[in-house]
Amino acid sequence: MKKIYLNHDGNVDDLVSLLLLLRMPDVKLIGVGAVGADSYVEPAVSASRKIIDLFGADQGLEVAQSDSRPVHQFPKEWRLSAFSFDDFPILNEHGDPKTPQAPLAAHDDLREKVLAADEPVTLVMTGPLTDLARALDDDPTIVTKIDRLYWMGGTMNDQGNVAEPEQDGTMEWNAYWDPEAVKTVWDSSLDIVMVGLESTDQVPLTRELRQHWASLRRFPAFDLIGQGYSLVHSFEANSIYYLWDVLTTMVSRYPELVTTKQVTGDVLTEGPGAGRTFLTPTGRPITLVTGVHGDAFFKQIDDLVMNQ
Repeated sequence: MKKIYLNHDGNVDDLVSLLLLLRMPDVKLIGVGAVGADSYVEPAVSASRKIIDLFGADQGLEVAQSDSRPVHQFPKEWRLSAFSFDDFPILNEHGDPKTPQAPLAAHDDLREKVLAADEPVTLVMTGPLTDLARALDDDPTIVTKIDRLYWMGGTMNDQGNVAEPEQDGTMEWNAYWDPEAVKTVWDSSLDIVMVGLESTDQVPLTRELRQHWASLRRFPAFDLIGQGYSLVHSFEANSIYYLWDVLTTMVSRYPELVTTKQVTGDVLTEGPGAGRTFLTPTGRPITLVTGVHGDAFFKQIDDLVMNQ
């Protein structure tokens, strides 16, 4: 039984990732933390609690709210989706959420749950690395209790998705949100699997995929997935939307869905390239996802949703 802790930043892809983890066989989700990066944190926590109510109420989970703050904040327009997701009727027909909010802030919750686990824990992080960096600062020994980190963040080809003043466009948003946190985590001995922007070219959000989910809305999980992605439109980011976070989540349980290569990399923390992850022979080892078996990826999602 693989034990996983999920730390996410509350947008549609993150919340769908939580749903899928709750459906995975041979996975024990031991904790969930939400940070207000690509979302506002209160609706992200609320929606997470409601998803657990609907799809994992028997798992004894609680959701921790992060108090981490950004160096660079995501655009407000992107973050608003969490409010709409939290308002979906399918999540609210039974009233207020029953899944409790954790008493600790997310970085403390992560640290305590990892230390309390009876075997090494897999971390899945689909947002910034700040909560993990803070946990490492508080107790560096937690690295001995972490099997591997799967992170959706960064890019190794200098083609970022940040278009902000006084930066050079080479960085990805989760890294740009807090470059120092990336550096803290990368300077640790953690085994890191990185799903960067370039890792997901074979899993775009297409009109055909939306229609596929719509045709399966008789399954409550697909109903929620379809509603969630109805909030996502590529023109908001001025680019194609890919299933970045969902891919990261799926790879944590089904590594055979992707191809990878070993690289060495580092991150800039200052200047117009702050947050840029880059290849360098003097960097730390990273397992970089380089390709996706697209058909198998989408079939595995279908199987999780329909066969559980």
